[in-house]
Amino acid sequence: MNTSSVACSQSWSISEESLRRYVHFASESCVQELLMSASNDCGDGWKILLTLDNGVEISKRRSGSLHIFRSRCLLRSVSPQQFITVANAIDSAKQWDPDLVEARYIKDVEDNLSIIRLKFGENSKALFRKREFIVYERRESMEDGTVVVAVASLPKEIAAGLLPKPNNAIRGLLVQSGWVVEKLDDLNSCLVTYVLQLDPAGWLPKCFVNRLNTKLVMIIENLRKLVQTTPP
Repeated sequence: MNTSSVACSQSWSISEESLRRYVHFASESCVQELLMSASNDCGDGWKILLTLDNGVEISKRRSGSLHIFRSRCLLRSVSPQQFITVANAIDSAKQWDPDLVEARYIKDVEDNLSIIRLKFGENSKALFRKREFIVYERRESMEDGTVVVAVASLPKEIAAGLLPKPNNAIRGLLVQSGWVVEKLDDLNSCLVTYVLQLDPAGWLPKCFVNRLNTKLVMIIENLRKLVQTTPP
């Protein structure tokens, strides 16, 4: 196989319209998956791992080879709109790791749909160390007031066509993940659910699960603080 054949197999040249159609339909599916995950309590395979004094509940379930984690919390005196302003993919990534090297928007596909690059440094934890993620982010407001932020990696061929992978980074895979923020009868409160799906490509060590649980709690706690300090 010659060099040009290898290059063609690693990336796809995709038109703007084809990219828009793919990301639009993929993100619609992600939104529906997140809504389903947020609507299930202990049923459908969810196992509660811990519940903290601050009200954050961490649960987990498996779907084939995927490990799906869910963090839920009731926030008082916070509206869905307030929370979602600081819960986008870039702000959330900053809560994961202080060694985040880069977080930037690559392009806007639609008014509520963007493509983002997240790059983590050498000192990041396992599964994030020296990795970058090329993801879409969709922000959707439902008729009942629920707000969803859906995030997932682009297929590696499409991502390579948009932005060639640097030699010193590993391009990771973030499966359908994101936020569901539900409006409650109390207009000043909301129920926040964060879903994260990982493809660990093998055994997931218990120590990583513990670190992940800690990070899930940190995300909600840090974003709650940001909401409280952000002017309405």
